[in-house]
Amino acid sequence: MCAALPLFDCCRGRDHREGPLMSSSPLSKKRRVSVSAAEPKAASNCSSVNSLRTESPATPANGMAKNGNDAEIDEGLYSRQLYVLGYEAMKRMQNANILISGMRGLGLEIAKNVILGGVKTVTIHDQGVAQWVDLSSQFYLTEADLSKNRAEVSQPKLAELNTYVPVTAYTGELTDAYLEQFQVVVLTNSTLDEQLRIGEFCHCKGIKFIVADTRGLCGQLFCDFGEEMIVLDTNGEQPLSAMISMITKDNPGVVTCLDEARHGFETGDFVTFTEIQGMQQLNQCDPVEIKVLGPYTFSICDTTGFSDYIRGGIVTQVKMAKKLKFKSLKASLEAPDILTTDFAKFEHPPQMHLCFQALHEFAKKNSRLPRPWHQADADELVNLSKGLNERASPCSRLEQLNEGLIRKMSYVAAGDLAPVNAFIGGVAAQEVMKSCTGKFTPIMQWLYFDCLESLPEDNEPQLTPEDCSFRNCRYDGQIAVFGAAMQERLSKLKYFLVGAGAIGCELLKNFAMIGLACGEGGELTVTDMDTIEKSNLNRQFLFRPWDVTKMKSETAAAAVKQMNPNIRVTAHQNRVGPDTERIYDDDFFEALDGVANALDNVDARMYMDRRCVYYRKPLLESGTLGTKGNVQVVIPFLTESYSSSQDPPEKSIPICTLKNFPNAIEHTLQWARDEFEGLFKQPAENVNQYIQDSKFMERTLKLPGAQPLEVLEAAFKSLVTERPKSWEDCVTWARNHWQIQYNNNIRQLLHNFPPDQVTTSGTPFWSGPKRCPHPLEFDMHNVLHMDYVVAAANLFAQTYGIKGSRDVGQVAEILKGVKVPTFTPKSGVKIHVSDQDLQNSNASVDDSRLEELKTTLPSLEALATFRMYPIEFEKDDDTNFHMDFIVAASNLRAENYDIPPADRHKSKLIAGKIIPAIATTTAAVVGLVCLELFKIVLGKRKLESFKNGFLNLALPFFGFSEPIAAPKHTYYDKEWTLWDRFEVTGVKHSGEEMTLKQFLDYFKNEHKLEITMLSQGVSMLYSFFMPAAKLKERIEQPMTEIVTKVSKKKIGKHVKALVFELCCNDENDEDVEVPYVRYTMR
Repeated sequence: MCAALPLFDCCRGRDHREGPLMSSSPLSKKRRVSVSAAEPKAASNCSSVNSLRTESPATPANGMAKNGNDAEIDEGLYSRQLYVLGYEAMKRMQNANILISGMRGLGLEIAKNVILGGVKTVTIHDQGVAQWVDLSSQFYLTEADLSKNRAEVSQPKLAELNTYVPVTAYTGELTDAYLEQFQVVVLTNSTLDEQLRIGEFCHCKGIKFIVADTRGLCGQLFCDFGEEMIVLDTNGEQPLSAMISMITKDNPGVVTCLDEARHGFETGDFVTFTEIQGMQQLNQCDPVEIKVLGPYTFSICDTTGFSDYIRGGIVTQVKMAKKLKFKSLKASLEAPDILTTDFAKFEHPPQMHLCFQALHEFAKKNSRLPRPWHQADADELVNLSKGLNERASPCSRLEQLNEGLIRKMSYVAAGDLAPVNAFIGGVAAQEVMKSCTGKFTPIMQWLYFDCLESLPEDNEPQLTPEDCSFRNCRYDGQIAVFGAAMQERLSKLKYFLVGAGAIGCELLKNFAMIGLACGEGGELTVTDMDTIEKSNLNRQFLFRPWDVTKMKSETAAAAVKQMNPNIRVTAHQNRVGPDTERIYDDDFFEALDGVANALDNVDARMYMDRRCVYYRKPLLESGTLGTKGNVQVVIPFLTESYSSSQDPPEKSIPICTLKNFPNAIEHTLQWARDEFEGLFKQPAENVNQYIQDSKFMERTLKLPGAQPLEVLEAAFKSLVTERPKSWEDCVTWARNHWQIQYNNNIRQLLHNFPPDQVTTSGTPFWSGPKRCPHPLEFDMHNVLHMDYVVAAANLFAQTYGIKGSRDVGQVAEILKGVKVPTFTPKSGVKIHVSDQDLQNSNASVDDSRLEELKTTLPSLEALATFRMYPIEFEKDDDTNFHMDFIVAASNLRAENYDIPPADRHKSKLIAGKIIPAIATTTAAVVGLVCLELFKIVLGKRKLESFKNGFLNLALPFFGFSEPIAAPKHTYYDKEWTLWDRFEVTGVKHSGEEMTLKQFLDYFKNEHKLEITMLSQGVSMLYSFFMPAAKLKERIEQPMTEIVTKVSKKKIGKHVKALVFELCCNDENDEDVEVPYVRYTMR
């Protein structure tokens, strides 16, 4: 402790990690497919580009993945990152030796992210020793490390982050001979002379070169990846695919896609074609450049000489590589190409480009940076900037200097802020990965960032050098920017952090560095009910391999106490929600200064949002999805809340598409997941309920439609007809189930709808999105067939507590004795063609069969000692047969319908609904979150002072916008927003509580509002159409008594107030919208 102290909004990205930005159930006409391997193409007249086509290895013929062996990538560790970068990029990254110079906060942040990413080696370099000012952001330094070499102190802790990445500390000179061993060199905290020398050497030698720097609230990043860099994948998005309905013979030919989903292509994309009937010249042709004409149409090459188009076809986007040329640092200083990060500050980057050079000149001249908030030093920096601008070439000379901006940069240049380092460090680490993989588009070539809006406005009291002078304490780097009073406020904050995953870990680290809740009266509460898994270690950097299976919140809290022993953090293992409102009650929330969400689902986010609105607390909301991230700040009485706007609902796959007409691997994978639930979870749960719950039968018979029959039939199967007595019985069941799903049902479908069937309009039935299937014949020599039987038999055995076997040879021997019942397709079997057809059908329930099942199900006495074992799907355990079953079941069905199979990696992504994640995005996003936290603590009240942000590091794109103001409503002449409410004290001093009549009269007399309906939660307490007898009964009852009776729930002792929703009429008998009521009763 200090001795002196006691997005413009591109996409809200709602449920990152749950995946709102990416649907795992895409529209049936549009699908995402993997990039196919380059192969010889049929000749065509279409122009094409061959030389830079992206290639990836073909999927194995059986569709099953080869995990870990060939690639030697630890999927258990890197699984979430693999879905961001892909195998090929990860392999390229594993060959890269990285040098990171400067182990202050920024250099450490870059090193942390790069090591987590999994490069070959990292060498950290620093010739400086730890000083007090470093401790404000260098999270691996402690007070005991002062005067020690920063690299040597940091090396052991960095090495723990990833056992696959050797980390070496180097404290010598960066000579040319030493630099030659690296593929990427990153300089932080370096002089301009050193940057120019090393930059020229790296440019000449083809070594990728990055400069990163932060000065208080400002950051700078420069990339030089050589004279010719090939980017293999510019954006990291999965290639799009669409189904074709028509191709014209024209110059150019026009392709029309099925109109149930937009194709999503952009002009300049390259595509290939498959499965076209007729115009064969396009099938397997070289990639063709397109021009988009509309949401369902685009033009291609000259098709006048091609055969006539008949029907069908799939068009697939092809990733095309791109060549980039970079200028050296010397050339780029004189003629900079700058990436804009904030269009509201469009004029800042050129000014900052000049000012950073002036800061180097100042430091060279004075052997120090400008002193915090020192006017004379600011004057000198302005003069140095003017001189540099006058000497600049005419093409790069600025017409006018923004002296106010330069002065602010001077005031804060000596500062060192953890959040700014987190943002620039996350972005810089992603550029390191781009440089050695060719994955994603690099920054061309400068990036400048500032958060100077955090400083006092010109009309507000300004900080002084005395406020911001160094005090030889761990917060000196922050006090230099914001002053000692701000540090005092931070230390006393009470905050609630919900979640201790990737974002939660980064927030905790930043909170410890900035000193949040590190003083008397401060308190940080973190809750997370999850335990640590191996896959977390790749981005949740507070955890180590020996922490696996421990509680996240406890482990993370202990880790940040090592970083800053003064942080007052309490770890909980509670889920936030109505069930824990006894813990997180009125007293808890009313004492808070704010809430930070680090959640992985929309429901929990919306719940916390509602709590923050009710208790009027600021909320910091953020999320990530691969290289995408977003930040939203919610300020009471100023901004809208998280729940004010919502993403469109995720598109679901039509039931009939899943059951009978799949056309994409996503459909077969969802079908396989449904199979898993319907075979290994739901039947076991129903049987156990039948045995243990005396009201199971009564409740089941009340279910709508045919559900009672379906549930009881399934229970009868599980308990009687399909109940196994041995492992051999389980193998027999699996073989017979294979036959039903991949042969019998397909034959029945083709019996109902033969391959040559036409509709009433004369078009083929099997066309457009409907792919004509074919039955499979079981083959014990087919690996995929045996994979299915082994996985299904073992899972089936588990549900009955029978010991299974992995011995494929033994399973094959059992299969030789299995007699599969013969099947003949039946007439009169109804197969629904569309969901509308399914909804319109009135399924008749066989009452006699229902009665028969009720009497033939085994008695509860006979099942007294019997139970089944439902299986919860777990995607990350490769030994439990779950993914084995999903991959085999999906790819067999894909084979039925001639859909390209998916390997295990892709199948796990889709079926497991995995959200791609990478440490770089998380670090950058949390840096932005904490910059907004500063503004909240500083008491900013102008909407334009705050920034919602959206970023996509792959593109790269950064978008910032001021938050949306809370929408305003009026009744009479009173204006209100979601933050307003009626405050009603329900209990008088005498202890007597308000009755319903008094409540209605209060609003009529005090607010001139006639309540027409009154509700609490889902309970209707009063309505104008209520029967007279019921109204007479309630009108004189106390409000809490009515709530208890109607809701049939007692009001907890921890509840101080109730929330009532009103529908009201004004004096003109017009319906008016009004705020809710907070009814205080204790």
